[in-house]
Amino acid sequence: MSKPQLPTPITLAQIQEVVGGTIHGDSQTPISGLTSLGQADPQALSFITNDKMSKAAANLPVAALLVHRHLSDLAVPQIVVDNPMLAFARVAQTFFVRPQAPRGVAEQVTQGADVRIGADPSIWPFVTLGDRVTIGNRVTLYPGVFVGSDSTIGDDSVLYPNVVVREGCTLGARVIIHSGTVIGADGFGYVQHQGRHHKIPQLGGVVIEDDVELGANVTVDRATFGRTMVKRGTKVDNLVQIAHNVTVGEHCILVAQVGIAGSTTIGHHVMIGGQAGLSDHLTIGDQVMIAAKSGVNRSVESNQIVGGIPAMPREKALRVQGVIFQLPELKQLVRDLEQRVATLETRMKKTPGRIARTQAARSNKR
Repeated sequence: MSKPQLPTPITLAQIQEVVGGTIHGDSQTPISGLTSLGQADPQALSFITNDKMSKAAANLPVAALLVHRHLSDLAVPQIVVDNPMLAFARVAQTFFVRPQAPRGVAEQVTQGADVRIGADPSIWPFVTLGDRVTIGNRVTLYPGVFVGSDSTIGDDSVLYPNVVVREGCTLGARVIIHSGTVIGADGFGYVQHQGRHHKIPQLGGVVIEDDVELGANVTVDRATFGRTMVKRGTKVDNLVQIAHNVTVGEHCILVAQVGIAGSTTIGHHVMIGGQAGLSDHLTIGDQVMIAAKSGVNRSVESNQIVGGIPAMPREKALRVQGVIFQLPELKQLVRDLEQRVATLETRMKKTPGRIARTQAARSNKR
C-alpha cells in the first residue's frame, strides 16, 4: 500500500476537533497525508512521542506534528496532546480509512438451513455458512470464509479471506480475524492405551469476545468440554497457538509465535513476548509481563515481570543472562583451578613424611 494521501487536504483545525490538544502555529495548515519521521513529506502529518524523537525531526520537512509537549525550537506547526501516537491513530482512522459500502450477499455464497443474516452485510463469493449460523449487522466475510453450524458472528465483525470458524463457536462484536486463522479446531487431546493414541472427542466450543483482533494463521482450539475463551479487547499477533480450554483475559497482548498449552488461565492486561511458551494448567495473574522466548512452566502471580528458560523474575533472569556471556572465561577459570589443585595434590603425595612430622610437632607443642 502506498503512502496514505487525501484527494482534498484537511486543516490542522479539523484534526484538533478529532484529537483535542493545543495548536501552536497556523491552524489552517493543509494536511494531505500521513508519514513517519523516517520519511519526509512536506504535505503530511507526523508525530513525536518523546524528546529523543524530536532530534530526528529537526531537519525533516513535514507539514505538522502531533507532539507530547510544545517544541519551540521546531518551526513546524504542532498540536500538543497527551498521547501523540494515539492521536495519530485516531487521525488515520477518521480521515484516511475509507468506509466500505455494504455489498450484500453474493450469489455464490453457500448457505445451510435456518441461516440468519443481519442488516447491511458484505458477504463475498465462495463463503460457506453452515446450518443455524447467525450473522450480525454490518458483518464482512471475504472469499473463502467458512462458518460452521450453530456459530455466531457479532455486529461489525470482519473475517478476511480463508478464515475458518468451526461449528459451535461464538464471535462478539467488532471482532477482526485475519487470513488463515482457524477457530474451533479440535483440541490436542489423546489417551494412550497399549501403545496407541486414542482420540478424546473435543465437544466444547470457542468464545471470542468483543473487540478482539486475531492475526494471520492463529489457531484457537475448541475445548474438550466447556469453552476456550479470548476475552474482550485482547489483541493476538500472527502464528499464535491457543490450546483447548485456555482462557485469555481482557486486553491482553500476545505477540507472534506464542504457544499456550491446554487449560492455562491468563489474567487481564497480560503481555506475552514473541515465541514465549506456556505450559498447561497454569494460572498467570493480572498485568504480568512475560519476555520473548520465555519458557513458563509454573504459575505467575499478578504484577510480575518474568523471563528466561525456565521463566524467573526479571532481575534474576538478567543476572543469569549476564553469567551466560561469561561462560567461556568461567570455563577457563575452572580448568586453571583444576590444574592448580592437581599440582597441590601431587606435591602432597610426594612429601607424606614431612606432613606427618609437621603434624606431630604441632601436637607436642600443645
